[in-house]
Amino acid sequence: MKSSAGETHSDQPCNTDKNAGRRVLVKVRGIVQGVGFRPFIYQLAGRCRLNGWVRNQSDGVEIEVAGPAGSVETFIRSISREHPPLARIVGVETADLPYRELEGFTIAGSRAVESRSTLISPDVCTCSDCLRELFDPNDRRFRYPFINCTNCGPRYTIIKDIPYDRDKTTMSQFDMCPECLSEYENPLDRRFHAQPNGCPECGPQVWLEDCRRKVIASREEAVVKVTALLDAGAVVAVKGLGGFHLAVKATDEGAVSRLRGRKIREEKPFAVMFGGIEEIALHCHLDGREEELLKSPARPIVLLWKRRDFAGVPIAASVAPKNKRLGVFLPYTPLHFLLFDGAPCRALVMTSGNQSDEPIVTENEEARLRLSAIADYFLFHDREIYIRCDDSVACVRGGHARSLRRARGYAPLPVFLRDPCPSVLGTGAELKNTVCLTRGNSAFLSQHTGDLENLETLRSFEHSILHLERILEVRPELIVHDMHPDYLSTRWALKQRELPVMAVQHHHAHIAAVMAEHGIDEPVIGLALDGTGFGEDETIWGGEILRVDKAGFKRLGHFKNVPLPGGAKAIREPWRMALGYLWSIDPENAESRYADFLASWPPGDVRIILRMLSRRLNCPLTSSCGRLFDAAAALCGMCLYTTYEGQAAIEFEQAIEPDDGHYEGKIETASTTSSTSLDDPSMIGLRVAKPFVLIDQFPIIEALVEDVRRGVPAGRIAARFHNSLARILGEAALAAAARTGINRVALSGGVFQNGYLSDRLESDLLAMGLEVFAHKEVPPNDACISLGQAWIGAHKLMEKRGEAIAAKEEHLP
Repeated sequence: MKSSAGETHSDQPCNTDKNAGRRVLVKVRGIVQGVGFRPFIYQLAGRCRLNGWVRNQSDGVEIEVAGPAGSVETFIRSISREHPPLARIVGVETADLPYRELEGFTIAGSRAVESRSTLISPDVCTCSDCLRELFDPNDRRFRYPFINCTNCGPRYTIIKDIPYDRDKTTMSQFDMCPECLSEYENPLDRRFHAQPNGCPECGPQVWLEDCRRKVIASREEAVVKVTALLDAGAVVAVKGLGGFHLAVKATDEGAVSRLRGRKIREEKPFAVMFGGIEEIALHCHLDGREEELLKSPARPIVLLWKRRDFAGVPIAASVAPKNKRLGVFLPYTPLHFLLFDGAPCRALVMTSGNQSDEPIVTENEEARLRLSAIADYFLFHDREIYIRCDDSVACVRGGHARSLRRARGYAPLPVFLRDPCPSVLGTGAELKNTVCLTRGNSAFLSQHTGDLENLETLRSFEHSILHLERILEVRPELIVHDMHPDYLSTRWALKQRELPVMAVQHHHAHIAAVMAEHGIDEPVIGLALDGTGFGEDETIWGGEILRVDKAGFKRLGHFKNVPLPGGAKAIREPWRMALGYLWSIDPENAESRYADFLASWPPGDVRIILRMLSRRLNCPLTSSCGRLFDAAAALCGMCLYTTYEGQAAIEFEQAIEPDDGHYEGKIETASTTSSTSLDDPSMIGLRVAKPFVLIDQFPIIEALVEDVRRGVPAGRIAARFHNSLARILGEAALAAAARTGINRVALSGGVFQNGYLSDRLESDLLAMGLEVFAHKEVPPNDACISLGQAWIGAHKLMEKRGEAIAAKEEHLP
């Protein structure tokens, strides 16, 4: 059987006569179930005047056709060229069969086979055809909140198993009425085998309750009532595709503030759903690529710059305090469109339905229990959500969409790897956790799980693993976890006694994720910049220059270590990090030399921390770039305390005002060995006392301090600081490249969510003649860790297999 991907050409029959009879078996792999693929094949076969059949099976779609050879060839070519919009073809295999005539063309029942290689479609936004019917008074689904077809609607969040048939989804409890069943069974209908198909007579329904569980309204009346309640300032929990949203009128300062207080979310920005792209353009700057991303089938939240010249009713200041950007998105379910239809409120805060730090709520009873202290009302429906899935978040940089949170609309689409590999499970990091399971040349990342810091999130983590293993029918050969011994993902991995486990250093996984995403097989220089990662020397890494290849990694350089006063508490109180830097500059005289800064911080705590620093008590060392941002922001008086991860760095970037100045950092280079090249593969994995490149960031901090004292505006200081980091990181990367002879640079880590720094650094590296690789499909933050872990584990297994084969061959006579 001949296999190909993309545009497909089949084996030529022995008889080249286009009118001669030909019969072929065709297997199509990819996202080909639940996207209207079989009706497309049915109609294509009719157009080509071919007979045969098509069916779903657990490894894709199988087709048999017979007819004139020329028509068969046209049919095969058209599969890849004309497939439905939501289909994604990974490969087409064709095999010629002995010719015999077939009768008619049928859509056969689904079949389970031993190999499961079909891809599952993510949930996608309501299509234009369904929208037209939704607002057509003459249509039987007029204003029905669950209208869908094969081109749109829920997929991943309702699938329990494959093949993707109704009895394996959460729609199995709804028996279709005669009209819906007729559509479902008609190959020429847009709803042929649309598994979530239903109507007001037989499908899911909505109803409205107050916080005392009293039903106030149902069906259409419930939707109308909710729009009025939202306009009046109520907080409404709305059940959606992958979980509940907490909704409130975005222009109502009092309502947004109430939501913040009840949700215990002090300053972290909320996302805003607008009724249309026109409203977004009024409030935010919007270019063509950003509009395209907002309107895409995935409908992610997109970060846009706020307009300062908006003259209408503004978005409440407490929606995104101290932030020049706004996370915006468009309606993506029929219910969302109904909430905005004719409503006076054209902008709604739509934030995850949970208490801070907990996973998003998915079940009705769970919502009544966990959200009753937050929501005034609940808009429920009775379609079960099987997989929780938050909204995805993205931005546009350099003309490309960049993922910041990969979930609804993207999961569980795989990252395609360069080569087939063994099945490995990557368990991810603690923050922004995802898991990754490899199968063949595909790496399947789960949706965003969240921060693994409590039992509820751990259960969601476990559910995601079991679900991926089931729908992919894959049992991993190896489990890979982070080196940090206290991560819940690490503890979970170590309890799986029946499978081997492997620890991978955090920043090694970051750079490996870039290599996996881009299919890089050669060594790279990796810049891994983030807040924290457990290092091989048991210090806290986070400002790393690594050499990475398939065999392992080598730490070539890093930022100079600095004490982290009070450990994790310094992350929540950036002024502690600032004090740690000032003390490190002049340990003997810090209290007097920097008295003007110390006076701005809690005096009792300052004295205690100075004693801790001098005695090296609870002050672990860190090379973290994220903590460097914390210190700089705090020294500018911008963010002494944080209420969410990365807040100080985000506010510092937001403060930037135009300034081309910079501060001078230092690069210290030293030979790690007397004669061995760092590019020597034999050095991989060796620990050495000194790195080759040491980035001295302390002169940058000293110069920043003097600018603060001179009264330079914080926005200009922020610009100079960012410019300085881009320069010194570029110089360090160039030094590492010159030493190793490697000109490929991979960028990963949460710091690269900073658009200003990323753009400048990428531009500088390219100008130096280096090849730059950054994340696009997966986020640069810790959400990519599971991908890197799985890639490293797979290569380790392949290396061991190669060694075993070589050893066996040595003993052959």
